[in-house]
Amino acid sequence: MKDDTSIRGLAHGDTIHDSAIKHVTGRAEYTDDMSEPAGLIHACLGLSQCAHGRITAMDFTDTLAQPGVLGVLTARDLPGVNDVSPAGRNDDPVFAEDEVHFWGQPVFAVIAETRDQARRGAHKARIDYEALPHALDPVAARDAGHGYVTDPLTLRRGDPASAMDRAPRRIKRRFEIGGQDHFYLEGQIAVAVPGEDEDVVLDVSTQHPTEVQHMVAHVLGVPSHSVVVNVRRMGGGFGGKETQMNLFACVAAVAAKRWNRAVKIRPDRDDDMIATGKRHDFVVDYEVGFDDEGRILAVSGDWFARCGFSADLSGPVTDRALFHADNAYFYPDVELRSHPMRTNTVSNTAFRGFGGPQGVIVAERIVEEIGYALGRDPLEIRKLNLYRNGQLTPYHQQVEDQILPRIFEELEASSDYHARRQAVLDWNARGGVIRKGIALTPVKFGISFTATWYNQAGSLIHIYSDGSIALNHGGTEMGQGLNTKVAQVVAEAFQCDIGRIKITRTTTEKVPNTSATAASSGTDLNGMAALDAAEQIKARLIDFVAERWQAPRDEVSFVPGHVRAGGQDIPFDQVIAAAYMARIHLSAAGFYKTPKIHWDRATGKGRPFYYFAYGAAVSEVSVDTLTGEYIIDRTDVLHDVGRSLNPAIDKGQIEGAFVQGAGWLTCEELWWDDKGRLRTHAPSTYKIPLASDRPRVFNVRLADWSENSERTIKRSKAVGEPPFMLGISVFEAINMAVASVAGYREAARLDAPATPERVLAAVNRLRG
Repeated sequence: MKDDTSIRGLAHGDTIHDSAIKHVTGRAEYTDDMSEPAGLIHACLGLSQCAHGRITAMDFTDTLAQPGVLGVLTARDLPGVNDVSPAGRNDDPVFAEDEVHFWGQPVFAVIAETRDQARRGAHKARIDYEALPHALDPVAARDAGHGYVTDPLTLRRGDPASAMDRAPRRIKRRFEIGGQDHFYLEGQIAVAVPGEDEDVVLDVSTQHPTEVQHMVAHVLGVPSHSVVVNVRRMGGGFGGKETQMNLFACVAAVAAKRWNRAVKIRPDRDDDMIATGKRHDFVVDYEVGFDDEGRILAVSGDWFARCGFSADLSGPVTDRALFHADNAYFYPDVELRSHPMRTNTVSNTAFRGFGGPQGVIVAERIVEEIGYALGRDPLEIRKLNLYRNGQLTPYHQQVEDQILPRIFEELEASSDYHARRQAVLDWNARGGVIRKGIALTPVKFGISFTATWYNQAGSLIHIYSDGSIALNHGGTEMGQGLNTKVAQVVAEAFQCDIGRIKITRTTTEKVPNTSATAASSGTDLNGMAALDAAEQIKARLIDFVAERWQAPRDEVSFVPGHVRAGGQDIPFDQVIAAAYMARIHLSAAGFYKTPKIHWDRATGKGRPFYYFAYGAAVSEVSVDTLTGEYIIDRTDVLHDVGRSLNPAIDKGQIEGAFVQGAGWLTCEELWWDDKGRLRTHAPSTYKIPLASDRPRVFNVRLADWSENSERTIKRSKAVGEPPFMLGISVFEAINMAVASVAGYREAARLDAPATPERVLAAVNRLRG
């Protein structure tokens, strides 16, 4: 096995992930692997045992008597503000004070010499509650009058009520869509080291270092400049470390300053899953009007979301669900309404797709219903209703870059879709226990933060006198290959060996006021910011080389390993060394902000997205109608990433996103009992897809002819979230297989996730 230092050569599409060798050899260093500071102590959260109630008494006598326990932190021990709400609503306390709002809410933290001692001490605490009524799901919360955690949104275009009345055909249904746990392999973790005066330095696993910095500063009651947050890498995030790390970082920082010792907090998997937010589950009531050809005429819908006890990111998540409720289809007259319901459960948060999947799947359900109502292949209905350039979305953004017709055409041919669908129909016509299904579903996904101010990024590049380059940017690496792509951008800009570029850890000390690595925008934003810094240094070097080597400025260029001046090529190292001696500034801070975007939430109009990413997948499944179990026989994906910066990394992202999306809709089920306890809180009770659950045949291709029409980094497109929704093709194929037991007379109407229990119940219902 070659060492990391052997990765050399100009950056190109086959450049491997910068930590690939470290990953496979186990040498990649995560927060828990770092050398522990002398005198390190540990924290453990104490979680409520009541879904909703008033705290009447807290007794820590037995806790404090435990060996190694140094003390207990409660809300009254916080020197600053008892709040870590990302929306600034002051509704998400570090520790509950007088009232708890979900089973598992942090109430206190135990600080001890060892992690085991802290955990044992936490279990010795006694808290008494006066139980209050609770509501766990969005419909129960609505009926109980719990209200919203944040303002709802309505998107409207045209006159949907009149169009619905005029429609020759109408369907009105309810669709329940489950949530999902992030199940990152590396759990939440923070290490805080106290410094002099008000200073504290944290090493954490977070997608949003700047927000952690601000939250810790608020809870400590100090300026942001006193808090430094570092992130080397994460062992997965998927949105679960965008806001959820705030709590853990603040507890570690407060304890570190109080005891003047380094503090680590690393919850076990059960506590992590119980106390942190998840993908929002929805109950959606929708109605569609359509004609006899299957053309959609009007759509109306209400998205009721289980948001939890506080807002967290539920506002933008439920907004984005509405933004994607059309998916790839034009709704001539439409009204969509969000209902972010307050429930007595953990506050749900960002998750890959950020509400988009919960909108897209409803669009696909609508198309499926129309297909079954008309006795036609739902693919025909999909193609009939695809957006055409110039048409407006429900939020009044014009579609200008539609490429799905070509993607459909190519994927239908490469997957042999029509012949295989006929084979599936023929198989099912023979009857039998095993039924098959096949479905082709698209995705149209908007790229940008809907909070416009987050669409900015910074970078910092230093070139040292020996020609080595240090690169820093505001994005965080969680396995997705962001650092590799940004390094490729810089290596190409300087035409230098990628091996001379070192990407340093993300830190608030170098690039301030960064945005979360989320919304699939990490490469778009940070790649452009890094390019800006590189271009600044290049401009200085061109001026210097033109003067030093007596060449016209327009004849100075960067070529592999050299700078060309007129007719001579000067080695890059020589140019840098000479520039240093000539006192040329070899450092630059880069910046980028996404152009063109704007959004007026009050009117429900604007251009919240810079561009759309597209893709489609064909999945074929086999379902056992005696047990409800199923396998994915084959999946073919054709996905649009624009001009790919790194095809190998992009394909990996597509494969992972697809499997995670299929898992959300098939096997991953969250379940609370009637007392409000999350019972699926460990690998033993929460099932994520295994390697054996992947498609038996898995063909993934990039639409290599595509090029972003907008000026993104090298004309590429985002890849992190859009392919997640291609897993819907599996869900739709299962629905077809189930519908076959009743001769396709009606849609199966499975709720998600389509667990074997649900599949079996649907089979029995259709047969009955």
